[in-house]
Amino acid sequence: MSTTQAQPRQDELPGSGGPFGWLRDLGPRGRRAFGGAFGGYALDSYDYFTLPLSMVAIGAYFGLDHGQTALLTTVTLVVSAVGGALAGILADRIGRVKALMITVITYAVFTVACGFAPTYETLMVCRALQGFGFGGEWAVGAILVAEYASAKERGRTLGAVQSAWAAGWALAVLVYTLVFHYVDQDTAWRVMFWTGALPALLVIYIRRHVSDAPEAAERRASGAGRGSFTAIFKKDLLRATFFATLLSTGVQGGYYTLATWVPTYLKTERGLTVVGTGGYLTFLISGAFLGYLTGGVLSDRLGRKRNIQLFAVLSALCILVYTHIPSGANTLLLVLGFPLGFCMSAIFSGFGSFLSELYPTAVRGTGQGFTYNSGRAVGAFLPTFVGYLSDSWGVGGALALGAVGYALAVVALFGLPETRGQELT
Repeated sequence: MSTTQAQPRQDELPGSGGPFGWLRDLGPRGRRAFGGAFGGYALDSYDYFTLPLSMVAIGAYFGLDHGQTALLTTVTLVVSAVGGALAGILADRIGRVKALMITVITYAVFTVACGFAPTYETLMVCRALQGFGFGGEWAVGAILVAEYASAKERGRTLGAVQSAWAAGWALAVLVYTLVFHYVDQDTAWRVMFWTGALPALLVIYIRRHVSDAPEAAERRASGAGRGSFTAIFKKDLLRATFFATLLSTGVQGGYYTLATWVPTYLKTERGLTVVGTGGYLTFLISGAFLGYLTGGVLSDRLGRKRNIQLFAVLSALCILVYTHIPSGANTLLLVLGFPLGFCMSAIFSGFGSFLSELYPTAVRGTGQGFTYNSGRAVGAFLPTFVGYLSDSWGVGGALALGAVGYALAVVALFGLPETRGQELT
């Protein structure tokens, strides 16, 4: 495996030191790419969370049980595996920026369409189509920035991109709090989906200001970058593909179980109002934002694998504690939301750099898109399983199963190499 990397132009020479040295080191074009990827991922998060935040209202409107509402999430995540894999191939064939714009437009259009759904079945179809764009955006954006970042600071750079998820989540909670406070519940959930048109504005910025990293563009132009599914299953990459998919399955199974069911848990079993739920989620999201940033730094210092191992164990412990807080101890629930959000987000910070470093430029989009989103699709069945069990176990009791996903992630790491400090080939 070669270790060549694009050299910066004279006007893009790295900055030096400081907490934001990694941002200066990206250079002008890299910073614009970072802005596009950060914005895309934040709005991807916003559009995703319109569903979990509105699930109680949607369930009441269509007369659904917990299993049926959870199925909306599972369908989104399963289809996102297909969308993510296809977006990865597109990124390798037509370029990172063009693929990024396609994914953003796709998830925006179908999020808005969800707001017009007359039936549960129509909503499921629209949500599934939203998954095509949702699945591809992160993988494409992460690769775009990874190919600008230095090997030394790639972990914290991609961790900063990951923090956009918390920013989008926070924006969704803010809008949810306002919309459900002032609009009747039967209409409010539709309004939430209609606000998903926001990403259309980002596409204008990406089209005008963002470009692929020079070396990646040159390789694609020379015919070297022709991603395909068969390439990532060949002998030299098969092991990485299998264990990276298993890793993604465990981490995302645990994460989406929490992301899907915590809002419902707070409203139905802890008896919180819309405003109260928003307040509790603020602590969870604040922890998530700092977790992404901290995890990125630790990924560069401890290594990709140790960072994931550490936060997998801590996330599992946090879930078990959070879901067994005695009734009436809502202040403790509030306080523990911060470390829960911190740990379950910090584990993701090394993903962008780790998966990018496992694959060469020619199939980086395909490999990262497939492993991350296939893991998301398989892990997506855990939230539905929790939904069906919640009818007999209660939402809190069933939520504890999210810890199983993190245990699977730890096992998967034994089959993957450490890639910290590795140049992109």
